[in-house]
Amino acid sequence: MATRTAPSSRSRTQGAGEGPPRRPVDVRGWLGGIRLSGFMVIMLGLVVLGVLVLVPTIGTYVDQQNRITALQNAVELTQDQIDDLQAQADRWDDPAYITTQARERLYYGKPGEVLYLVDNDLSLADQPQEQGEVSDDVEVTRTDWMAQFVRSVTSAGAAEVATTPETGAPAP
Repeated sequence: MATRTAPSSRSRTQGAGEGPPRRPVDVRGWLGGIRLSGFMVIMLGLVVLGVLVLVPTIGTYVDQQNRITALQNAVELTQDQIDDLQAQADRWDDPAYITTQARERLYYGKPGEVLYLVDNDLSLADQPQEQGEVSDDVEVTRTDWMAQFVRSVTSAGAAEVATTPETGAPAP
């Protein structure tokens, strides 16, 4: 068998063997050569009409899918909350848990037990420092209460995320 060798890179760069040089394409001549039949115009019109009919339908479909996904996420979140509440309710069926909660929250004790309540269990650094003496002179502070009120109302109305008062976490 005869072995073939690849052409040298020199011949490729010089343009040898590429054929005749390229001519510019005349677009007007090319467009003038296109002939449209009546059937082709009707089919093209039907395709455009089909696209115009289907685009809003597809948009509605995508919107509904997004809503379904959002509702499924809300259902999952609610189910998680239900599971947490159910676990909490199940804990209250345990007498040991009830006893523990009564001791911690209500300071109940068993008969004969001595309970000690520590009134001031803060370290010295955490205890509030003594304040200076209160003066007998009445001072008038100049504040614009109306501007503060309007600022408070507008900032409360512009809040993006509502929080629950108990935990401070964003509300669902």
